[in-house]
Amino acid sequence: MNETSNKTETAVLVGLIHNKQDEIQVREYLDELAFLAETAGAQPIKRFTQKLERPDSKTFLGTGKLNEVKEYIKEHEINLAIFDDELSPSQLRNIENILACKILDRNSLILDIFAQRARTASARTQVELAQYQYLLPRLTRLWTHLERQKGGIGMRGPGETEIETDRRIIRNKISLLKEKLKTIDKQMATQRKGRGEMVRVALVGYTNVGKSTIMNLVSKSEVFAENKLFATLDTTVRKVVLENVPFLLSDTVGFIRKLPTQLVESFKSTLDEVREADILLHVVDISHPNFEEQIEVVKQTLLDIDKVEKPTILVFNKIDAYKFTPKDEDDLTPITKENVSLVDLKNSWMSTLNTPVIFISAQEKENVKEFKSILHQKVREIHMKRYPHSKISIL
Repeated sequence: MNETSNKTETAVLVGLIHNKQDEIQVREYLDELAFLAETAGAQPIKRFTQKLERPDSKTFLGTGKLNEVKEYIKEHEINLAIFDDELSPSQLRNIENILACKILDRNSLILDIFAQRARTASARTQVELAQYQYLLPRLTRLWTHLERQKGGIGMRGPGETEIETDRRIIRNKISLLKEKLKTIDKQMATQRKGRGEMVRVALVGYTNVGKSTIMNLVSKSEVFAENKLFATLDTTVRKVVLENVPFLLSDTVGFIRKLPTQLVESFKSTLDEVREADILLHVVDISHPNFEEQIEVVKQTLLDIDKVEKPTILVFNKIDAYKFTPKDEDDLTPITKENVSLVDLKNSWMSTLNTPVIFISAQEKENVKEFKSILHQKVREIHMKRYPHSKISIL
């Protein structure tokens, strides 16, 4: 499903404004889509939005807006149009026929990034399974795409026979990958059992909030971390000792709004680290303008993975990047997010939570001592229940 090219592909981004997402939200969502596109290696050039009650069942956008997109793509020789929602197979086919360029929806873009970043056999197998599951209902569209691209002898009218053959091949491939994943799941389960009954702590959070940086900070290891989405796909587990209390710390794949269901399903073995954790470190990028929605996305994803509530420490990271503009005393306009200081935020709804909250900068190592102290206390409580006669009981 990956296409490689030496030339950077240019892209237009498309989003809808409707009763479930207003103009401000769509702007933020398209910012995220642009970051996804850049992570995948594309260069976003232009954004298009339209107000509709619901997506057009045939072409997602209205006819006039789609023609506007078409003219821009033609005039500027754009390679790619990326839609910030999942497109049905018929929508994909119809839009591709009109725009005459490569079309991606949010799901296929995320799958492409996962495919690029999969390093281990486990991650590659999980991504490949998700890709085939996504591909299966879209085969007809791919055939028409091939027919138009190649054309001529040998490619005219592929017909149902070839499509059905491909469907059978892909179904067989999916079955083989599922069997392979079962074997991987068993191996991972054996590895987890081999770690004994040590307290387990899992880092969770939206993608690109700094989980891997915190992992490196606490475990003093060198886990790959960079300012790109989904820098971590494979779960990394490290043994950590804080003030004589040992525990296992795992760094997991970041979550994202509208994470493809195929990925959640295929990454079950990776997410087992979250299921089996004793404590969750929910990391939040406090500097992100939409961090509150990101918190809700993570909470919902965690509910989808495991219905059991776990002890959680809410870690607001990147306080060094938090910016606000103080309001003048004579300014009577309503207070917005941009006018709220970090102190005011700490005294808002965050102060009423029934879970420990800490504000840090993992990059600048601010408040790290306090963070480690809270983590040590939580781990120690569970450790003492599990090992009541442990030597650390006198500490």
